Amino acid sequence: MQSEVKLIGGAMVMLALSTSALVVLPMLQVRDVEPLPGLKPYTSTEWRGREVYIANGCIYCHTQQPRAKSFAPDFSRGWGRATVAGDYAYDTPHLLGTMRTGPDLMNIGVRQPSEQWQLGHLYQPRAYVPDSIMPSYPYLFEIKPKADDGEIVVNLPPTAAPANGQVVVARPEAVDLVRYLQSLDRSYPALPAAEAEVAKP
Repeated sequence: MQSEVKLIGGAMVMLALSTSALVVLPMLQVRDVEPLPGLKPYTSTEWRGREVYIANGCIYCHTQQPRAKSFAPDFSRGWGRATVAGDYAYDTPHLLGTMRTGPDLMNIGVRQPSEQWQLGHLYQPRAYVPDSIMPSYPYLFEIKPKADDGEIVVNLPPTAAPANGQVVVARPEAVDLVRYLQSLDRSYPALPAAEAEVAKP
């Protein structure tokens, strides 16, 4: 009986220590982090797009956390500087991701700001990136003979365009998702100018 009490007591102590190290201490470090000066809050359209991003499982294949140059070649891949806690001040929940089946998307709004490219890529990825394994999302679009006023027609390459002169129109969910992707821009400095000067060796 005594050995069982020691075993359970030791397990509880280990659980408490690991919870403190992995949950409590990091939370204390970043709970009051202010947004960096270049970071803008999401608009209502971008929030809706973020929900579409989550609903379609984009987080399963894409991260939103470029790593430091000393740790990984993310910067040389064109993914931008390593992110810091202030880059995620408006993100709830955070969409850091753990898999990189596709490229990191934290700065996709800088790398690929074109609305038409983003919409076309969502409709048929292989028309834009031939080796892509990304699934297409045709249900975010509508094929019709003619677009109505205010609708966004997707200008597709000839190989992906529908036959019979029909057009591909982006549904509101696709437009919202693209607005969210365009908002992913963390190209501003990670430190305010005054702090950057102090941090120089």
